[in-house]
Amino acid sequence: MAQRFLDQKRLGASFFFSKGGGDVSNARKFFTSLSVQLAFSVPSLRPYISAAVKERNDIPSLALAEQPEIPIRHGISRIPQAEHEDFVLHKVPPEIVNHDISLFLKDNLGRIGREWSLEADWPGEVVLEQLVLYACGLFIWASTACRFIRDGKKVARKRLDGILKGSSSTITAPEKHLNEIYLTVLEHSISLDFSDEEREEVCDMLKHTLGSLVVLLSPLSTSSLSRLLQLLRVEVDLILNDLYAILDIPKDPTRQLRLHHPSFRDFLLNKDRCGDYWVDEKEAHQLVATSCIQLMSQTLKKDICDMHAPGTQASQVDCSRLQECLPPEVQYACLYWVQHLQRRGSQAYDGDKARRFLQAHLLHWLEALGWMGKISEGI
Repeated sequence: MAQRFLDQKRLGASFFFSKGGGDVSNARKFFTSLSVQLAFSVPSLRPYISAAVKERNDIPSLALAEQPEIPIRHGISRIPQAEHEDFVLHKVPPEIVNHDISLFLKDNLGRIGREWSLEADWPGEVVLEQLVLYACGLFIWASTACRFIRDGKKVARKRLDGILKGSSSTITAPEKHLNEIYLTVLEHSISLDFSDEEREEVCDMLKHTLGSLVVLLSPLSTSSLSRLLQLLRVEVDLILNDLYAILDIPKDPTRQLRLHHPSFRDFLLNKDRCGDYWVDEKEAHQLVATSCIQLMSQTLKKDICDMHAPGTQASQVDCSRLQECLPPEVQYACLYWVQHLQRRGSQAYDGDKARRFLQAHLLHWLEALGWMGKISEGI
C-alpha cells in the first residue's frame, strides 16, 4: 500500500515496525522519521514541524508509548469517514480469509505442478480444501507450506503428502498447525542418512545458529553472523541450506538474513511448542553476548580507522573506510552487547568477562561508537 502511494506521489510518510529490525523494532525513531518525511513530501508543513521542535526540544527522545492513546485515537476518529477507513484485520469474516488462502494455495501449488510436470489439476480441489482447513486462517502457514513444497523440487509431491499426513485431521487451534509445519521443515533439514550421533551434532549446530539468529536485535548477513559466532561460513551455509521455507536467505552473503515471519521466533523459544528444537532464550542471549565480547576484544584498538589525526570528525571518515575498519558484525557487537547481557540476566560469569573487556577496551569501544555515530544508543 505504501509503495503504491509512493509511486503515485501521494505518500506523506510511512514507518514499518519489524521485530529484531534495529531502529524499526521500537518506536524510538517513529516521530522523527515521520516528521522528516513529511517535511520533504509536504513542504507547507515545515514551519509547523520547526515550531514544534523549538517548543519541545525533547521531541526526538519521545517514544510512541509515551503518547496518550485516547487523544491519538479520538483525533483519528474526528477525520471525516469519507477521508479515512478503519480496517481491522481480526474482524475480516473467516470465509473471506479462507477464500483468499485457497486462491493463494491454488496459484502457488499450480506453479509448482507446472514446473515439475505434475498432473494438470495437481494437487486437486480435495487437497486444497484440506490445506485451507489446516491453515486455520493463517497466511503464514500457507506461505510456509508452499515454500517447503517448492524447495523439495522433484520430491514436491512427497513433501505435500508429508504435510497432509503430519497435520491433525480435526480442527484445532491455529498455533498447533503452525507448530506442525515448522517442525516438518526442521526435521527435513537433518538427513535421515546420519547416524544418531551425527544427527545430535547437527541438531545442536542448528539450535546454536537459529537460536542466535532469532535473538539478534538487528539483522545480520550470513557472512557477518558466521564471523560474530566464530563459525566457518560453509558450516552456517550448510545448516541454513534447507531452511528457505522459514528464512529469507539472499544469494548475496553480504545481504541481511531474515525470518519470513516473527512467529518462527516465538515457536523456537517456546519449549512446549517445538520440543527437541527448543532454544533457551536467556542462554541464546548469553551466547551472543559472549561472542560480541570476544569479537570486540580481538578487533577493537586505538585509532581503529587509522586516521592518525586526533579530533577528526566521524563525518570526515568515508563510509567504505568505516565499513572496512568496523565491519557490520563488529558494529553490531559494539552496539548491542550490553543489551544481550541485560536480557540474559546478570551472572558472575558474564560480569567478570564484561569487566575484563571494559578494563582493556573501554576507550576503544567508545571510540568505535563515536565513529559509528551511535554513542547514545550503545551506552
